[in-house]
Amino acid sequence: MSQSSTPPNPTVADLFMGFFTVGVCGFGGVLPWARRMILEKNRWLTPAEFTEVLGFCQFMPGGNIMNVAIALGARFRGIPGAVAALLGLMVAPVVIVIMLGAVYDQYAEIPAVRRAFVALAAAGAGMLIATAVKIALPLKGRWLAIGLAGLTFIAIAVLRLPLAIVMPIMAVLSTLVLWRFKA
Repeated sequence: MSQSSTPPNPTVADLFMGFFTVGVCGFGGVLPWARRMILEKNRWLTPAEFTEVLGFCQFMPGGNIMNVAIALGARFRGIPGAVAALLGLMVAPVVIVIMLGAVYDQYAEIPAVRRAFVALAAAGAGMLIATAVKIALPLKGRWLAIGLAGLTFIAIAVLRLPLAIVMPIMAVLSTLVLWRFKA
């Protein structure tokens, strides 16, 4: 992205409202909403930058998108930005989950309620798959990186190896291999 087309850095209020919207809309998972808000709506990052930030945040303790909110808030506005982005992301979902949990507790035995939750899970899974494809697009043509991502997927999803073991090993291995082959 050229300097002239780069939007100005978001304010603390922009960070709060951007992530608040993500938190409110993020039923089924906030990653698709966060990606859309950060890349498409506000153009705070390029697709490649988003993939790099998300990749880094996946290695940090805590939720990936919470880490992304903190990282972007800190990047643009320091500690106040990090706090604003995290609060924006978390306020509405916490209230909504508490309210829905109370409602579900009262009506969980009704078959229509159970079917509604199954349908929501299916929609959330579809959104997650679509977002995973979008996140992987910056790897297009980088066959070694795609192969390493595939190897990580196989280790975690197919072989069911522990995430806490696979991710650090693959992070080091990927870094060394991609550095060695300048891929």
